[in-house]
Amino acid sequence: MTNTQVTHIQIDNYGPWTVTPEPRREVDLQTLQSRLYADLAQLFGNRDGYIFFSRFDNMIAVTNGLDEADHALIQESVGNRYPVTMSLSVATGTTPVSALGTATEQLQEAGSAQDDGRREVLRGQTIEESFRTPADVQLAHFDVDDATGKYTDQLNEFDTFIRIEQGYAALMKYMREAHDSLSFFVGGDNVIAVCPDLDEAAYRDACDHVREAVDVELKVGVGRGRTPADAGMDAKHALEHCRADGATVRFEE
Repeated sequence: MTNTQVTHIQIDNYGPWTVTPEPRREVDLQTLQSRLYADLAQLFGNRDGYIFFSRFDNMIAVTNGLDEADHALIQESVGNRYPVTMSLSVATGTTPVSALGTATEQLQEAGSAQDDGRREVLRGQTIEESFRTPADVQLAHFDVDDATGKYTDQLNEFDTFIRIEQGYAALMKYMREAHDSLSFFVGGDNVIAVCPDLDEAAYRDACDHVREAVDVELKVGVGRGRTPADAGMDAKHALEHCRADGATVRFEE
């Protein structure tokens, strides 16, 4: 059984801020969002967590191993360096979907995302050390099979982008609905999914669905670990084995 700890990160009052006192240049907003994501990736990553940009004004992190003090320090660091603040909500669950649902509800109960009075909320509960196990986190690293040969070296970049995004969209929706998993595009032709305790048949099912739905073929490496960093590295190694021997699904042992 997995025990995923998820943190929902939300920029406070971001929509109104972008147009106050007048609309801000889009290039400046994109720069702020990308820099904030990069800083958070390092702040969580240095503590063996993973963060995904989602919609940029909202981000989702897998934070097994981080306690409340770690979250408070990250929140303080952002508040000291950026013209915006962020609220954090932490929750755990046997599936990533249930953990994120609880984390989001806690934020919503604290006030609207566009509520000027809601600032730097920190809510929720982390997993106590005595309850942590080496198998708390399961991550799956999906990769489009021969994306370079099929798309990058054959099509113009935008058409390649469309094909990769179609595969991602089909996978993201199916993993959410069929397997209570959260899947995130992480660049190139790669998607990382945060999953409950799924077996090989479930991953093969997901790959089959994407192939049948949008004609994009996937392979996937799966890792388990005490922290997201541990599980993620195992998933990367498993994916390399898939690339080497042509397997569709591989668990790192």
